[in-house]
Amino acid sequence: MQPSRFTHSVQASCPTMILSLCLLHGCDSPPRQQAKPAPVPPAEAPDLFRVKLETSKGDVVIEVHKEWAPRGARRFYDLVTSGFYDGARFYRVVRNYIAQFGFKGDPKTDSLWQLSYIADDPVKQSNKKGFVSFAQLGPATRTTQVFINLRDNKDLDKSHFAPFGQVVEGMDVAGKLTFSYGDLPPRGGGPDPKQIALQGNRYLESKFPRLDYIVKATVQPAP
Repeated sequence: MQPSRFTHSVQASCPTMILSLCLLHGCDSPPRQQAKPAPVPPAEAPDLFRVKLETSKGDVVIEVHKEWAPRGARRFYDLVTSGFYDGARFYRVVRNYIAQFGFKGDPKTDSLWQLSYIADDPVKQSNKKGFVSFAQLGPATRTTQVFINLRDNKDLDKSHFAPFGQVVEGMDVAGKLTFSYGDLPPRGGGPDPKQIALQGNRYLESKFPRLDYIVKATVQPAP
């Protein structure tokens, strides 16, 4: 049993393109368009930073080390600073194994990230208790799914789960997250990832109301 981004594959749908027609009256030539400002590149993730997860059970603080897994650390930084994890449910919590989150809960937003894969990082740290890694389905399939190891899971190292951070505060909180629904189907009675992707938090709130969740995730400087 390993952490995975999805139990079922979800077919991504392409958004409908809407074309706008501009009607020009009394003009011999189209009006000059204002130059658009160049897009601002995303801020580079610091070499060392902390992320505070304000959860429904209390605060969990993850210290992220870019040198451990540079690609994973940068993706986590981008997701947190964009507010992606705000409102995310801990939808897969297996007692004495892992606590996993990574669906925004808004199908439109989740679909934008679904195929935004990042390349693998070499495994430099072990999946020990309290260490944090991205879930995956295989090589180069990491997107938004993250799990906290609730015990030493060193067997995950050989499957290329590369820790990028470690819980430095609130490990007791992580251990109290609701696990009453069990693992994902078919192993347990937990949420179906396919339905989460299709319906978002509406599905989780209706069928699994006791799931804990992230109220807000924020980046903090390392001490």
